[in-house]
Amino acid sequence: MNKLIVNTYKKPSRIHRNLYGHFSEHLGRCIYGGLYVGEDSPIPNTNGMRNDVVSALRNIRVPVLRWPGGCFADEYHWKDGIGEKSLRKRMVNTHWGGVVEDNSFGTHEFMELCRQLDCAPYVNGNVGSGSVQEMQEWVEYMTFDGESPMARLRGENGRPKPWSLRYFGIGNENWGCGGNMTAEEYANQFRRYQTYVRNYGENKIYKIACGPNVDDYHWTEVLMREAGRFMDGLTLHHYSYCGDDFSHKGSALDFKEEEWYSLLHKALYMDDLIQIHKGIMQRYDPEGRVGLLVDEWGSWHEVEPGANPGFLYQQNTIRDAMVAAVTLNIFNKHSDRVRMANIAQTVNVLQSMILTEGEKMVLTPSYFVFDLYQDHQDAMLVDSFVETEMVGEGAYRIPALHESASLSENGRLTVTLANLSLETAYDIDAVLLGSSLNGVEATLLSGEMAAHNDFEHPQSVKPAAFSQEVRLTSSGAAFQIPPHSIVKLSFHA
Repeated sequence: MNKLIVNTYKKPSRIHRNLYGHFSEHLGRCIYGGLYVGEDSPIPNTNGMRNDVVSALRNIRVPVLRWPGGCFADEYHWKDGIGEKSLRKRMVNTHWGGVVEDNSFGTHEFMELCRQLDCAPYVNGNVGSGSVQEMQEWVEYMTFDGESPMARLRGENGRPKPWSLRYFGIGNENWGCGGNMTAEEYANQFRRYQTYVRNYGENKIYKIACGPNVDDYHWTEVLMREAGRFMDGLTLHHYSYCGDDFSHKGSALDFKEEEWYSLLHKALYMDDLIQIHKGIMQRYDPEGRVGLLVDEWGSWHEVEPGANPGFLYQQNTIRDAMVAAVTLNIFNKHSDRVRMANIAQTVNVLQSMILTEGEKMVLTPSYFVFDLYQDHQDAMLVDSFVETEMVGEGAYRIPALHESASLSENGRLTVTLANLSLETAYDIDAVLLGSSLNGVEATLLSGEMAAHNDFEHPQSVKPAAFSQEVRLTSSGAAFQIPPHSIVKLSFHA
């Protein structure tokens, strides 16, 4: 019997809703054809945004959306994406496929998308190829309510009133595609650029600095030491892929048992990364003012056969759902310092929530994980741990079970538990301390190792009722979790 302990007497931190955020870059078919089809499209839309995609994303309560990149952010010049669409500058998207970017989706369109999604916008500014003045004017254009050149220009483009903008990133991956800077160089650039990211009126900007690539602890050290007092958040990027060589990432669909455990082993590494980066941040910011923002994460496989290599289009299986489940559990458990996370990316790119093909749309297994986990948003994290065995072989040994738990304001206890084993079902004895229970609702997400949804079989993987499999006991609950599955338990007080 594997034991799950949940102690509701201990509530170490609140799980910020933004841990369940998303990322949309001008990359492949994420924006064009994915989120945005234009006002004249035969695909049903509202102001150019796909109605089906918007509805699906609203269903999982997307809290925050990051745009326009990614690497694209540091070659994006915002004035190219405003005004009459037929007159907007066309450019080459040099990072992603060398295709023409017509800038028909720009600032106004992004803010309209966020309005339809009822989510907070997170805008990434251009440090790599942009100027301080360009960034300053963009913030003024979006947020200043008064008489100024940028406010006047915004009015001429059909928006007299400013938008509310909380989150602004000052560069992206400036250690790589954003300028190949050293930590010391970027720290100085950040201090300079952020000076001109100003607060206008009641709009208060949460200034986000480019943080480390995976385990570059030196970068975190330098940024916190040299610029920590000027920032509100520091980013972290980590992708999961098979094996130890990023140039041979393996297939999303055609993989062996070893690659199942290899990918999950890489995903679980997120916990070590956060622990160490948190420790560095704690030395310079013991009050915890600066948040750690994991604004790019997820599975990264080889592109699907026949797809443009620069479009990063990949399928999404139960294995990817497991990556999402354990990663969100990790974020929940580190919610004392992790304040936002953005899975890459929302539609048609990497570990997406949604795939589209013309008028067709399909929800991925990862989408359903976000659906199952949404009750964690803004709930209080409660202490939990699970006693279990290790599974996998060789270097890719991992715990069979992985969990997190939270308590909402109305007293509902939510427990999310993933069984990472390919072969073994486990009997679970759940001990719930500090909770008096009157009932439980349970939902299961499962499927064969490479189970996925496609346009011919859009519902091969979807959640199923599991409540009848859970028995309330004097100490909590008992049930059996099937192999390669995710269970959400909602206990009523």
